[in-house]
Amino acid sequence: MAQNSPLPVDHAAARMQPGALLARGVCRFLVDGGFAPATEVSPARGLRCDVLALGPKGEIWAVECKSGLPDFRADRKWEGYLEWCDRLFFAVDADFPVEVLPEDQGLILADGFGAEIIRMPEARPLAAARRKALTARFARAAALRLRAALDPGTGAFSLGD
Repeated sequence: MAQNSPLPVDHAAARMQPGALLARGVCRFLVDGGFAPATEVSPARGLRCDVLALGPKGEIWAVECKSGLPDFRADRKWEGYLEWCDRLFFAVDADFPVEVLPEDQGLILADGFGAEIIRMPEARPLAAARRKALTARFARAAALRLRAALDPGTGAFSLGD
């Protein structure tokens, strides 16, 4: 007689904060869609996107992960991201009261394992010069993170703030 084995425990997820879990699910979804996401990226001084992703055609998406209504209400910076992306999304879990989110921005329903787009916002294409500068900033941050992961003694980690 076969015994039922318990589901594997995701120990990393058990230690993550709710916003980080949402970001993980969003990043998994974006990778599956051909995007290259990074978390906690600074597009400009004083701003830090929860997830910034480069798409296969060079598009730039910003995702703000909101762990609850107090998190959304306390956020005064999200509108500053609009000038740094082609599309802005809010990522929330199934319990979030989505009616409070701006209807002209994207909506992603997420958990720690995946996500799906509920509402696609209208594209607001970045100016070519801004896209080039942001893509270079993104690439630099990603390269430094990879270097720091491969060789922690280099002190290479930087978001370019």
